[in-house]
Amino acid sequence: MDEQSCGPIAYDGRGALSNPAPRFRKQSNEAVQDGWYQEQIAHSIATQVRPEPARSIIARNDSPDIPFEQSINPYRGCEHGCIYCYARPSHAYMDLSPGIDFETKIFYKADAARLLEQELSERAYVVKPITIGANTDPYQPLERELRVTRSLLEVLERTRHPVSLISKGTMILRDLDLLASLARDGLVNVFISITTLDPELKRTLEPRAASPAARLRVVRELAASGIPTGVLVAPIIPAVNDAEIERIVAAIAAAGAMRAGYVLLRLPHELKALFRQWLDQHVPERAEHVMGLIRAARNGRENDPNFGSRMRGSGPWAQLLHDRFALACKRHGLSTDRQRALPVHHFRRPQRSGQLSLGL
Repeated sequence: MDEQSCGPIAYDGRGALSNPAPRFRKQSNEAVQDGWYQEQIAHSIATQVRPEPARSIIARNDSPDIPFEQSINPYRGCEHGCIYCYARPSHAYMDLSPGIDFETKIFYKADAARLLEQELSERAYVVKPITIGANTDPYQPLERELRVTRSLLEVLERTRHPVSLISKGTMILRDLDLLASLARDGLVNVFISITTLDPELKRTLEPRAASPAARLRVVRELAASGIPTGVLVAPIIPAVNDAEIERIVAAIAAAGAMRAGYVLLRLPHELKALFRQWLDQHVPERAEHVMGLIRAARNGRENDPNFGSRMRGSGPWAQLLHDRFALACKRHGLSTDRQRALPVHHFRRPQRSGQLSLGL
């Protein structure tokens, strides 16, 4: 599916309602109803999986809005299908659509563990915590078979390298053995993303992600296993899930979370139109009100790319949101620090291929 359809199409288990052409494509086709016979449109669409060759695995970041300098994204694209995902526009770099393509054409980092070990073995490598899953979810359904995230964690656990993980997937519990080992030296942070406690809202916002109850269970099990666990209430969408802030904070505190953070909805590039389609389909009576509140918190625009305001917004509504979240966290004893510092002195640099040990 390469062109945008004549109108919104709800595929089973998918979040996007169309497949707009990527912004870098110079030519595009548009389907129109001309009265001729059309084949019946399928209700589902299969996922395609391809390896993505890479020469390196660690990405560097210097944004003041993001509390880490190094990250790894095992996958490009995500089957969870979250309609609000700010990573959707990145599929345009593959000449694919941020719509249905983002959810159904998934790339995985081939040979990820070997590449990571190779980079960690370089003499020039400076140890800094690595965040896994900042772009797309490292525990999306394909991880069950591909085990790319698991292979990366095995390298980090063996070399005692500090790591943070961000996910809304329950499969993270599969790797409790590695996380517990890292936690013994204080080398791991985990953040679980929770957007809503309403199963019906979750079904349309995040069609293939775990249920709210399942994510709270993950928080409880991680905390009970001694894994420092926080929750990202993200994204907060005005007039859609912002009324749940206090309930979500109370629920994650009861589950054993140590800290919490939030991000205001961001709508870069093609995501603006995709999200507006979702509003028109699922909450049409509130669609314009939601967009009006977003613009009010984004200096009159639908997206604010500026450092310092793109994650939290600006203006009275954004300030009220900040105050509500801070008060709820204070009431339940949750830290709002962006990250817990992780030590680097446990790191054991792996030997480069072919390097002989002197036994010293």
